[in-house]
Amino acid sequence: MKKILLLFITILNLGFLLAQNPANESSSYNPKDFYVSTFSPTAGNVYRSAKGIPGPMYWQNSSDYLIHATLSEKDTTVTGDVTITYTNNSPDQLEYLWLQLDQNIFKPDSRAVAVTRYPGDYAGVLGKTNGGYQIKNVTINQGEKSYSVQPIISDTRMQIRLNKAMQPKGDQVSIKMNFSFVIPRDGAARFGRQNTKDGVIYQIAQWYPRMCVYDDVVGWNTLPYVGLGEFYCDYGNYDYYITAPAEMIVYGSGDLQNPKDVLTAEEIKRLSEALKSDKTIAIIAADEVGKPAMRPTSKGNLAWHFKMNNTRDVAFAAGKGLIWDAARINLPSGRKALAMSCYPVESAGDTAWARSTEYLKASIEIYSEHFYEYPWNNAVSSAGITEGMEYPGMIFDHYKETNASLWFLISHEIGHNWYPMIVGSNERRYMWQDEGLNTYANYIANDIFNNGEYETDPSYFEKDFFGSRDYTQFMQYKDPLMTVSDAMDEEQHYQFYGKTAYGLNLLRTVIVGKERFDYAFRKYTEAWAFKHPTPYDFFHCINNATGEDLNWFWKEWFFTTWKLDQAVTALSYVDNDPSNGALITIENKGKMIMPVIVKVIEANGKSATIKLPVEIWQRGGKWVYKYASSTKVDQVILDPENVLPDVNRENNEWNKN
Repeated sequence: MKKILLLFITILNLGFLLAQNPANESSSYNPKDFYVSTFSPTAGNVYRSAKGIPGPMYWQNSSDYLIHATLSEKDTTVTGDVTITYTNNSPDQLEYLWLQLDQNIFKPDSRAVAVTRYPGDYAGVLGKTNGGYQIKNVTINQGEKSYSVQPIISDTRMQIRLNKAMQPKGDQVSIKMNFSFVIPRDGAARFGRQNTKDGVIYQIAQWYPRMCVYDDVVGWNTLPYVGLGEFYCDYGNYDYYITAPAEMIVYGSGDLQNPKDVLTAEEIKRLSEALKSDKTIAIIAADEVGKPAMRPTSKGNLAWHFKMNNTRDVAFAAGKGLIWDAARINLPSGRKALAMSCYPVESAGDTAWARSTEYLKASIEIYSEHFYEYPWNNAVSSAGITEGMEYPGMIFDHYKETNASLWFLISHEIGHNWYPMIVGSNERRYMWQDEGLNTYANYIANDIFNNGEYETDPSYFEKDFFGSRDYTQFMQYKDPLMTVSDAMDEEQHYQFYGKTAYGLNLLRTVIVGKERFDYAFRKYTEAWAFKHPTPYDFFHCINNATGEDLNWFWKEWFFTTWKLDQAVTALSYVDNDPSNGALITIENKGKMIMPVIVKVIEANGKSATIKLPVEIWQRGGKWVYKYASSTKVDQVILDPENVLPDVNRENNEWNKN
């Protein structure tokens, strides 16, 4: 007992001396930030496994839509009715329901208007005078009973209080209402109207009242729509009709059900040819735009009928004067789909939108091969006022884009059909989980497309994420990636794209390795296809499938704004003899940690590059690495290829002089 007491006192004294003489006083790094169990992804449960996949009792509710809408050019409105069949698969009773009314962002008294800085109207909501929904005749069908309700509308949310609570595990209710809204010219950079020489292009989205998601994480997801944060939607089947002037072509998400009613025989024939062609086929050529022969009638209106199953949303575009072309998409299973583009004559040309369908087809084929097969039969790239926005089977891109910029825009927006249209994350809360994952996927496609045609072209800003080598840009942001989307500084929100994508690329190329990370990323996509993952599900899944405890990375990269500063501070030799080995002292001066890549150049010309794992920082911010030298060392370089976001490269080299 006495010996144990003396040993205990000795240990206490040693601990006191170490505390008085820290190994690295100049460093802000503290290993306890990473290696004490204060941060860990949420524990698994029956709904969400600790493995990062849906648990054995995972559930999600579903929303099916039947919509009839009319696009009126006379008063620039969309008017219609929607019937929503809502299924409660949760284990809870639901006494009330919540819906999203996205168009209400454009009301003069909206919350978005109140929280928008001036100047700096990112969402284009200031100055609107006639925006927002008109909602009428809300009726509920519940069992054999039908009754009217007066909804409680609060900004972009609408609550419906039921006469009888929905029962758990499969109970259904039907909600029907009439709606209308004035189409804004620029709908928060997500939809709108573009004037062209051959008429107005309409890109229409967020156009019908949608159910809010009820999930096992927060219950009803009712964060208001204020512009920057995007959407979180249930999956379901859509059956919708768009009535528009007969001169118009309507391009919708999903499959057109009545082509003989709204297209000419020649257009139907050309679409059939396009489904067999890897080369772009003109459905309406430039010299045919606006010609009466390209429409079955020029009088009155036509109703376009579309269906799309297992989707979280639908959108459509329409115009009287658009070029229309298409080509076949070849999917890994052998199934074929159709890529289509519609654009004005102003956008035509081999350096512009004439390549849109080629870009769309290639992107879908690449993403299908590497991540998950595209599940629907059609995809449309629409030119118009929108600078870039995504919906299932439908993307809106700016009509003036050309060359690499257009390629990357189309690749990015259709990439969102994987994240978050297939993998249905919550964009309103976690923008990085869709924008960042998608931007990462874009760079995979960018390297592959046409043998890297645009691999080194920096003309689109996002290319600089991996192309500039100036990765310290991602360390300058003041908000962590886990910041709620609308709370992020407007001028810095692109870190959701760039910092996330760069971080995933670090995992793939430096920390984990391509083979294991690619496998894990695909497993995440497969596990959460048509489901609702949280960030913690992503963290769990990548940890498990790679076989790495990456919680240190998730913490620093997503929850902090810590910076990396690695330094080589000293070099000596064992027994002062280079042939016995060189002792290289490396310090971690910042709070962020990363593996260390060390290049050593000896006097005899021999060189070697060594990668030290992140675990060298488990006990402190200083590490001495013994390098098996045979002669004197001339130079030591940390991160010789500049792949890490080191904010101070002046201390990354040691030279004998």
